[in-house]
Amino acid sequence: MNDPVPLPHQSKDLCSHHLQQKPFVHRKHDTVALHFDPIAVQSEMRRDAPDELVLPYTQTMMGFLLFKPEPQRIALIGLGGGSLPKYCYAKLRGASILVTEINPDVIALRDVFCIPRDDERFQVRCEDGADFVRNASISFEVLLVDGYDLNGQSPQLCSQRFYEDCYQRLAPGGVMVVNLTVEDPARALSVARIRSSFEQTVVVDSEDYSNRIAFACKGATLSLPHEQLCARLGWLERHHQIGLRDTLQRIRHEQYKSLPADCG
Repeated sequence: MNDPVPLPHQSKDLCSHHLQQKPFVHRKHDTVALHFDPIAVQSEMRRDAPDELVLPYTQTMMGFLLFKPEPQRIALIGLGGGSLPKYCYAKLRGASILVTEINPDVIALRDVFCIPRDDERFQVRCEDGADFVRNASISFEVLLVDGYDLNGQSPQLCSQRFYEDCYQRLAPGGVMVVNLTVEDPARALSVARIRSSFEQTVVVDSEDYSNRIAFACKGATLSLPHEQLCARLGWLERHHQIGLRDTLQRIRHEQYKSLPADCG
């Protein structure tokens, strides 16, 4: 078991104010969804499989496993309905997971979405994600950025300073994964800032083309030999049924614009 993740300072003033519109829950027969408005689904959970990744973009974000198959320290910015941290907690038993969420009303819904209680390897903190990456004293192998509210991606989570702080917060060879919505008018600028801050960046579509997912690496991790990735993929697919083969193909296509030989 890993040591507990040391906690950064938590701002009581921040958590005492509702900085964003209150989220609400929409229940169907077999699913529960988190919304900030009646149209856009922020997160969705199957009632009979609460740890399953329902929305395609979340499966694509888990493509970091191709490059970091057994991370020990994972940080997530943005809790939402907890799909990604729940999956990591259930499937990556050797990982310590720290989640920062700026909106206390989102955190208040954690039981609705079957988000685990805090323990020695899982913690949810009410904190601005930008402050977290700037001030935390520890490094992470994986950093997942999925911080959205009613107005889209939070401005403090897509600045040049933020991405530079993310780079500093990653361990050597670490991977940052950022969810970028297709309709965001600032998406191209965000991608340019990520590329400016990291040695390697590749941006791919989610399976349903509703999101763009940026993978950025501190070092040359994204340049692993194709044969090594194919061998790793075979092992990963026995433990993770989340479309990793398709994600790898999209990543390789963006890197080379023509795929190497298929992985068998």
